[in-house]
Amino acid sequence: MSDGEILIKRLHEAGYAAESVEKASGGVVAIAGMVTLADDSQLFAKTLLGPDRDIFPIEAAGLRELRETGGVLTPKVLHASPRLLVLERMRPRPDDEAFWERLGRAVAVLHTSTAADRFGWHRPGWLGRLRQDNTWDSDGYAFLAERRILRWLSEPLVEAAFDATECRALERLCAALPDLVPQRPPCLTHGDLWQENVVSTAVGEPVLIDPAVSYNWPETDLSMLWCSPRPPASERFFAVYQEIAGIDDGWRERMEIFHLRELLSTIAHDDDDWGAAEAVRKIIAPFRRSSGPTRV
Repeated sequence: MSDGEILIKRLHEAGYAAESVEKASGGVVAIAGMVTLADDSQLFAKTLLGPDRDIFPIEAAGLRELRETGGVLTPKVLHASPRLLVLERMRPRPDDEAFWERLGRAVAVLHTSTAADRFGWHRPGWLGRLRQDNTWDSDGYAFLAERRILRWLSEPLVEAAFDATECRALERLCAALPDLVPQRPPCLTHGDLWQENVVSTAVGEPVLIDPAVSYNWPETDLSMLWCSPRPPASERFFAVYQEIAGIDDGWRERMEIFHLRELLSTIAHDDDDWGAAEAVRKIIAPFRRSSGPTRV
């Protein structure tokens, strides 16, 4: 049975008269695609192979939190179970400056309107196929170090990628975080905000999908957009975000520190890490000695 046939079968089991699937590209976790129903209406659906997990219910809860607490647009959840997620249809993202300005404004409002006093979330989450530890912590540096960076060192593919000296350098970087990262209160973050997780309404309003939410450093979201491939027009996102929310000096240099989580996750998920291990080595190189550089 093909991937499309599996998805159609599970949609039928959930009561949807699915006729065909246009499979989505780029996903590493689920079988996903745009589904056409018997009445010619369309929706978006995802299913998982293997044992049932709570990836989709947690994704649905994250979408709801972003919408209801953070005020950003997310797709309407039509069905969420361990085996199937069904969302209303969205459109591809336009890449003009006006769209990226609207996205910058939406994310700035999300971050500035949800300031909190603890890092974490009320339930564990997922980043791809692997668990995201959201245990509450009032210490943002400890949260960033233990639950977003060092947490990946025990994953088999990460263990294989780095030797003991490199692991110690990563630990030294984490110990130096209070000198490298200005203190900021946590806020609600999307958690996986690269360009492929931004789509659009029919009238061009930004819509966020595939979250890995938590109350976290706001630069977590900025780093995903800054360090991942993106179109030139996305520079407007950062200009507008800075006007509304403000970003502490030196933020461009800090983006790679916050992006360590994504690089390590990529290694943990994929046999071919697309250069992620070398990128990590470059970031941790100054910390191979007993103490790393400090930045105020």
